[in-house]
Parts: sequence; C-alpha cells; structure tokens
Amino acid sequence: MTTQKQNTTNTQQGSSNTLLADVDIAVVGGGVVGCGVVRRLALAGASTVLIEKAADILDGASKGNSAILHTGFDAPPGSLEWECVQKGHAEYLEIHESMNLPLLKTGALVAAWSTDEEERLHGVLKKGLNNGVEDLCLLSQAEIKSREPHLADGVRAAIHVPREYVIDPWSTPLAYLLQAVDNGGRALFNAEVTGGEYDGSHWLLKTAKGKVRARYVINCAGLYGDTLDQAVFGESEFTIMPRKGQFVVFDMAASKLVNSVILPVPSERTKGIVLFPTIFGNMMVGPTAEEQDSRDDASVDKETLEMLASKAVNMLPALAGMPVTATYAGIRTATERKEYRIITDSERNWITLGGIRSTGLTSALGLAHHVLDLLNEMGADFTAITNPVVPQVPNLAEHLPRDCHKPGFEEIVCHCEMVTKREIDAALGGKIPAGSISGLKRRTRVTMGRCQGFYCSARLAELTEGKFETPLGIGDAHE
Repeated sequence: MTTQKQNTTNTQQGSSNTLLADVDIAVVGGGVVGCGVVRRLALAGASTVLIEKAADILDGASKGNSAILHTGFDAPPGSLEWECVQKGHAEYLEIHESMNLPLLKTGALVAAWSTDEEERLHGVLKKGLNNGVEDLCLLSQAEIKSREPHLADGVRAAIHVPREYVIDPWSTPLAYLLQAVDNGGRALFNAEVTGGEYDGSHWLLKTAKGKVRARYVINCAGLYGDTLDQAVFGESEFTIMPRKGQFVVFDMAASKLVNSVILPVPSERTKGIVLFPTIFGNMMVGPTAEEQDSRDDASVDKETLEMLASKAVNMLPALAGMPVTATYAGIRTATERKEYRIITDSERNWITLGGIRSTGLTSALGLAHHVLDLLNEMGADFTAITNPVVPQVPNLAEHLPRDCHKPGFEEIVCHCEMVTKREIDAALGGKIPAGSISGLKRRTRVTMGRCQGFYCSARLAELTEGKFETPLGIGDAHE
C-alpha cells in the first residue's frame, strides 16, 4: 500500500542525519529518464521523490540531446528500446497539447549520398517496416529536391520518415517533473546519493543533504548510474563508457533552408551526423561520436567543429557563410553493450536503468511504463490517481506565440532570444525554480542567442541575486 504523501517542496536543507523524505519510491537522477519515471509513478499513486545531485534537472547527459522525437524505425527489432521508443512516441503525441509542449512536424529523410549508402537504404527500409513504422517510403532524387530544394545535388535517394518530429528537449522533462510534484511528489537538489542501506523492506539512502527512506529505488543516474550501483552494492553489472558528441548551432536565418530532419544512413556504432532544425528557430549539425574517459568533459575543439560545419555545407550549400550562434558538446551514456541495461534486484527492491543513449528523450515515457510493470512484478500495489493535475509549461518554441508577444511583460532582458523579465521571474519562482544559470537558460532561452549572454549577463546577475547557491557573476552567463 502507499504511504502518506509528502508535502510538495523542491529543496530542503538539513544535516547528513536529517530524514528528508519517507516515500514509496525514490528516483535518483534528474535527467529526462528520471523525470519521466517519477511522473509515471506519481500518477500511479506512489509517493515519490526525485533526488538530483546538481542544482537543477538536466545537468548531465540529457542537456545535450538533439531533441528528435523518434519513431523507432531503426531500433533493434523486438528490443526493449524499440518497444519503449514506440510507446514514448505515442504517449508524447497524446499528452503534449495538454501540457503546452510544442511539436514541430518536420518529418525526416534518411539521405544516401553515395552508391554504397543508396544500396544500404533498402535494408534500412525493410528494418523500419518490420519495426511497425509502416508509413516509410523511398524517395528519388527529384522527390527529395521537391521537398528540400536547398539540399546538395549529390543526394541520391532517401527514405521519408513522416513521423520523426522535433520537440523541446528541456521543457519536456520539466513538464514531467512538474506533473509529479503537482500530484504529491517532491524533488531534492544538491543531494548527491553517496550510499544506502536496505533493511529488508526499505532503503535508507544517504545524500549530501540528509537521508531518504524509500521502499523502492530507481537508479536513473545516467552517466553515473554504474558508480551509484557500485557505491551501494559494491559492484555494477555495466560500465559507462562516455561518448562525446559535438554540435554546431547555426543562426536563425538558416532555419529557412531546410524543412526536414536530415538523417544519415546509420551504422552499427552510431546514428551518425544529423542536420536538423530546432524548436528554437535555429539549425544544428551533429553529433560526433568520440569515446573518452571523462564523464564531464564537454569541451569542444576547433578542428571537429570546422569538420561539422563543412559537412553541413556539403549537404546544404546555402549554409556557406552562415553565422554560427553557438557550439557545444553532449556526453552520451554508452556502455560496453549497445542495448539498454535494465537491471532488476527484486530481493532488494532496486531497479537500474543504464545505457539509455540517443533515444532517451523519446523512450523515457515508455521506460516509465516498463518500470511500473517491474514494480508490480515485485509486489508493489498502488492506486492510480483518477483526476491528476496536468500542468502547463511556458512555450519556448519559435513557431508558436512567445511571452514577448503578450502585453505586460515589463522588460526584454535577453534581446537575442526575446526573453522577458516576466518569464525569468516565473522561472525563478514556482514549485521547481531554476537552480542555476544553466537551469534558467533551459527554462527561458536566456543567453542562448548570438551574443551568448554577453549583453544580458549583468542584468541577469541582478535578477538572480540570492536565487542560486552559486551566485551568478558578470560573464558567468557564457557557460
């Protein structure tokens, strides 16, 4: 049976011995998967807490995803990833309007640029159809050019994937967590889990802020999922092998040059480098796939960025001379095996979701259902909420009305991205306030534009004074 729900709070101070929460389920990790899981479990009627070691959600691998809503056409057939991607795609389409989450219906083209790639397209098409994505079709060069007139003449053929869309990579998990909180859940930040003890019925997790008691624990710690298992159990069944992906973000003017997500013919190792529009009105190219030891080195290098920009121009010649707004890198949670690493310890009520890589933004909702099924198999018995609260997040999409289009916004703080003071004030308040300048950027688009915070950082330091554990200094907005 469920325990009594906790009062909704977002942060709580306390000594290492303070009991911060006593709940049915603790979800460790505030990435997109953790946010999706805690939402589903809260809606299922469990008392929940999300525990995140950073000052805000999406501080790890999730902040660097490419924001594509995948169909699963190229997922391993019959795999858990395939199942979760398809379920996640369907549920996102079902809920996005009610939560004010944007959807850019771009479709995608898996484009072949060589004879070898063109021959491999037939295998990709067959795999996609077998995966249940039945609206795929082959396009000739003429058909491609009618859809994408700016693509280089070297494109030979493509598979059209109509239901691959672009979504908001940051508001989406925020909406998931907000729904968990609005329906009785909690979120703890700056609370890294350092260990835990199981007494035969409940876990007592040790965090940097205090202790959390929970009947079940879901490890969604992403890049540190294996180290969390190691800290608690003394071993882990998988090893994170960080894979860096660098991106180049072109100016908003570039978005008029392409309508679709331009996908490469995938390889066994990677989905490859993608050219795609963003929900924020830019165009991007990336990611690379660079193996490295560091789990937090998200640096970029000039040679790689020039290669990406050159590849983008080769595909879309009109990009030549287009200004670059930003560059960044994300780190994917690759492991020694390609598939998702889902590990269930039913004797100790612990589930680990490891190795959730490129498709995590889409599959998070499907994974959440899978976790609930696993909990039910363990004997969990929750009563689902019959009329859950459904929150709405502010729109950040460029193709829909923004806050700056409504009267009474008082002041435009970030002129590059047209972010209002009203938006910033709202993001700094509420049930899950931004905990850092990065969190504020992901909630409002502030500092994302051409100047990368150069002109608005002083004003942001004023507006955020006393709001962050680490105060924002002049120039810090460039991160």
